[in-house]
Amino acid sequence: MYLENISSPSDLRKLSISELNVLASEMRMALISKLSRHGGHFGPNLGMVEATIALHFVFDSPTDKFVFDVSHQSYCHKMLTGRKDAFLYPEHYDDVSGYTNPHESKHDFFTVGHTSTSVSLACGLAKARDLKGDKENIVAIIGDGSLSGGEALEGLDFAGELNSNLIIVVNDNDMSIAENHGGIYKGLRLLRESDGKSDRNLFKAMGLDYVFVKDGNNISDLIDAFKKVKDSSKPVAVHIATQKGKGYAPAETDRESWHWCMPFNPETGKSLFNFDSEDYSSITGDYLLAKMKSDKNVIAITSATPTVMGFTPEKRLEAGSQFIDVGIAEEHAVAMSSGLAANGAKPVYGVYSSFIQRTYDQLSQDLAINSNALTLVVFAASVFGMSDVTHLGIFDIPLISNIPNIVYLAPTSKEEYLAMLDWSVEQNEYPVAIRVPGGQYISDGKKVTKDFSELNKFEVTTEGSNIAVIALGSFYHLGAQAAQLIEEQSGIKPTLINPVYISGIDCELLEKLKAEHSVVVTLEDGVLDGGFGQKIASFYGNSDMKVLNFGLKKEFIDRYNPEDVLKENHLTPRQIADDAINSIK
Repeated sequence: MYLENISSPSDLRKLSISELNVLASEMRMALISKLSRHGGHFGPNLGMVEATIALHFVFDSPTDKFVFDVSHQSYCHKMLTGRKDAFLYPEHYDDVSGYTNPHESKHDFFTVGHTSTSVSLACGLAKARDLKGDKENIVAIIGDGSLSGGEALEGLDFAGELNSNLIIVVNDNDMSIAENHGGIYKGLRLLRESDGKSDRNLFKAMGLDYVFVKDGNNISDLIDAFKKVKDSSKPVAVHIATQKGKGYAPAETDRESWHWCMPFNPETGKSLFNFDSEDYSSITGDYLLAKMKSDKNVIAITSATPTVMGFTPEKRLEAGSQFIDVGIAEEHAVAMSSGLAANGAKPVYGVYSSFIQRTYDQLSQDLAINSNALTLVVFAASVFGMSDVTHLGIFDIPLISNIPNIVYLAPTSKEEYLAMLDWSVEQNEYPVAIRVPGGQYISDGKKVTKDFSELNKFEVTTEGSNIAVIALGSFYHLGAQAAQLIEEQSGIKPTLINPVYISGIDCELLEKLKAEHSVVVTLEDGVLDGGFGQKIASFYGNSDMKVLNFGLKKEFIDRYNPEDVLKENHLTPRQIADDAINSIK
């Protein structure tokens, strides 16, 4: 077995082409074996096996520097740079992250998990190299799906003026997570079909030299192409056509579903996990499809993650022109949504919390200043969301709730969520964001009668005294558990409050609490700094009310166990109850 003997890229260069092809097969089998047990990004890595081998065969990493876009296709790179054990042996599977990580290896230069960044990062490395008078190659690896992101185009624009060595490997598998959308991709298709000869060439238009590799899964052809551009004195794009999911038939056929996977049976392709048929994604898609049929002005928008809001390929076809995938372009999604609303449409944009960070300026400038009625549905905004450090969903409350004019809502259940969604779609006074609950999917069957247009009116669900528990969104049920323990341990029945609104406070209710309460407890499923609880604490700042804010510490955490994080932040029912009781002694 060749892979077992690869400790560094220098070992790779001792192999013949035929041996490299055997190595590619071994790496592909190692990927399938690990990911079938562990889960992770599947299709992108299977498609990059040969290209990664060729890159390390030709270039001298880490002297020559590789920058992977998103870096979810860097598993093969890790195998060849001293981390093969993490793909060969189950006991070492968690030794490495799913993205490049400088703390793991000198062959990684950035911790990266968001898209469209590699060219800009590589431009910085190249410019710094030139200032020092060094000569190493700088290589950016970017997928075709990432080219729709504005930062990628900004990077390409600058690269054309760099006038020194910068090699941009464009891994074109004719896919983003789902299918590609946008005019760029018509040009890429023409380049693939013309063997790189089409006049519609984005890279040449940006001032780059251009090399095309028709079979981006052919090691020999790739080595020839990379040798041609090595030590280039000008920026050059190497456009390679690869097959996403190569080597595993189900992934070759259904490239969208196999972009990322949970553990599965490799013989059948069936997941080892059974998922509930209903969740917040599916009910969002069902609600919007029904709404579209009765109102042609309702339009659903995604930025390359259509299934986050329940739009499977079948539902996308059913929605037709009332569904838009803008590609990896969150800034465009928000600004275009503002334009849609301004001209009478009813846009609903579903996005992961981690990715909404990419469009703060548009939320503020294009949307909120103009008070246009976009419904922004924020998914995975929770400690129970994605746990990779690059995909944390716990920073959205300070980001969104502190922009004027945006109404940010926090439902506690399916019923409350759908009621908020329906109100938001039909009103036209405010941009509204809805923070989809994390953790357990809760449907309590209760009819929601609240008028959400009466802004910042909290709901008292249990009347009590001495201690008031204000529990936001997905932490409402944690607050209910803590309140019950407080009563059981101390005999004090707390007041329990569902605040509903993240972006404002109920001053009238908070003032009333002063009469019968001495302690207010706030709970939020996000970082405390700049968050919801601090607004409550600020309100009571010049009073005798004691305020205990429970939430998450402001920090980057990586591949964590949510239960451990909750305990570390005193976010268990017992810890909350104990702290609340001790505060009144």
